Amino acid sequence: MQSQLASKVERVLADFVEAARGAFGDRMTSIVLFGSAAEGRLRLASDVNVILVLREFAQSDAERLAPSLALARAAVNLRPMFLLASEIPAASECFAQKFADIARRRRVLYGPDPFAGLVVPRAAVISRLRQVLLNMTMRTRESYAERAGRGDQVARLAAETAGTLRTCASALLELETGVYHAPKEALTLIVQSAGRVEWAEALAQISAIREGTAVAPASASATVAAILEMSAHLRERAEKLK
Repeated sequence: MQSQLASKVERVLADFVEAARGAFGDRMTSIVLFGSAAEGRLRLASDVNVILVLREFAQSDAERLAPSLALARAAVNLRPMFLLASEIPAASECFAQKFADIARRRRVLYGPDPFAGLVVPRAAVISRLRQVLLNMTMRTRESYAERAGRGDQVARLAAETAGTLRTCASALLELETGVYHAPKEALTLIVQSAGRVEWAEALAQISAIREGTAVAPASASATVAAILEMSAHLRERAEKLK
């Protein structure tokens, strides 16, 4: 299944790159794949994240790309970011955690590497980590209130939130220890160190959900509750960083 998914993603990406080159022409300098897809760790529920680095953004170019983008999104959950080359320094500071991850986990699909040598300040990563964790907690509460009682929707919420939680765990451990761990591994290590059995059970449920396995409504709700608790735990540790 994993190899089939990877092959499908590569085909879709190749088609999308050609479509983007045709749509943007010389106004586009690079396309960069980042996140789990760049690591070869995709699952069925994973997004395929790409950045299109542009000299300028023309709406007419985006309109030409729209049909190919819609196909790629439907096929492999492609999620593009359109970024001007001149915006990279500001974006890396404003969204420090994301760009620190991009600096670490990326693969250039077209053009030169726009993030070669990118260094994101530690203080900016800490500040953004705290913001992301708090924002995730608030949004998860809101989404749970909207979806409560609908097991499939609650399970989807758990799958959607888990990716952010894992990325935050990876950033936190690297800030604490100076050692990088892949997001899923980082969250597992944090849960193991906390010794919370219910969190370990939630991790197993998250993996099952992201692999497309149906779970009971009560299990989905318990998983979301554990995600909120783990997020609070990460926030407590993040507040101690300097």
